[in-house]
Amino acid sequence: MNSGTRGKLAVGRVKFFGRHRGEVNSSAFSPDGQRLLTASEDGCVYGWETQSGRLLWRLGGHKGPVRFCRFSPDGRLFASTSCDRTIRLWDAADAKCLQVLKGHQRSVETVSFSHDSKQLASGGWDKRVMLWEVQSGQVLRHFVGHRDSVQSSDFAPSSDCLATGSWDSTIRMWDLRAGTPGIFHQKLEGQRGNISCLCYSPSGLLASGSWDKTIHIWKPSMRSVLIQLKGHITWVKSIAFSPDEQQLASAGYSHMVKVWDCNTGKCTETLKVRSMAKANKGAVEGPLGRPATPGPNTMLSAGSSERGPCLCLYARRETLSVWSC
Repeated sequence: MNSGTRGKLAVGRVKFFGRHRGEVNSSAFSPDGQRLLTASEDGCVYGWETQSGRLLWRLGGHKGPVRFCRFSPDGRLFASTSCDRTIRLWDAADAKCLQVLKGHQRSVETVSFSHDSKQLASGGWDKRVMLWEVQSGQVLRHFVGHRDSVQSSDFAPSSDCLATGSWDSTIRMWDLRAGTPGIFHQKLEGQRGNISCLCYSPSGLLASGSWDKTIHIWKPSMRSVLIQLKGHITWVKSIAFSPDEQQLASAGYSHMVKVWDCNTGKCTETLKVRSMAKANKGAVEGPLGRPATPGPNTMLSAGSSERGPCLCLYARRETLSVWSC
């Protein structure tokens, strides 16, 4: 994070994007933080230059709303998922569709890449988790166990384990090592709602955000919660660790992004947005500012880049604004 003192964020100028033709469902930063993806209800994936706000591309192809998007760790690819039950793999250099992955029976809600960018995991309304080989587009394994829609996923740093979160309020840990039967070897329980987002830290801690408005930081090997973060007034949409694991940024289905001290569990910073109409004029407030009241459909998302967490505000009314910290 760019900050003058530890725990204090230096908020960059807000960018405003208004080229979407439908609601914005997801956003993702490239590993270097130079580009931003947005997934829209209009069935398209948008690519933006984060510094200038310039639209790089508007990609069609999906036959339904685009639910989720994510860059590969090496930055060479990105993936998009849709209600049309497919995953599309794109070349990040020229934005060409390389493959269309088919296998899910209902809407695909989440996708994540292994850290070597060679494998991809997906989950959706059919309650299934699928592991794919990126190069061939072939399904490597199916994982069955969740009792409801799979909404979130992330690979462990070693890529030998995959975590998935579901509307059944559980996190399941799947063993990906060669020769294993493809069943879950751990189940983490404790939150009381949809596990809407998951994020591993570099050392292997796992953060989970839920519709119960809490964030849990787990030590998966011990199946234990190290710390609970409470303070969001709505469900937690997205989370991201700082590179040193000392801080975590979280965004909820409201007008707030919070930054937490992972050691104490205290919220060290709260960012608020006055309104979408003023967002492009830099109307972002820190923790001492007068709170704002944006529309009820405004959402916030936290992403990560090599330089640390980037915070992205997006709204479900055809517009999007973004800033980085």
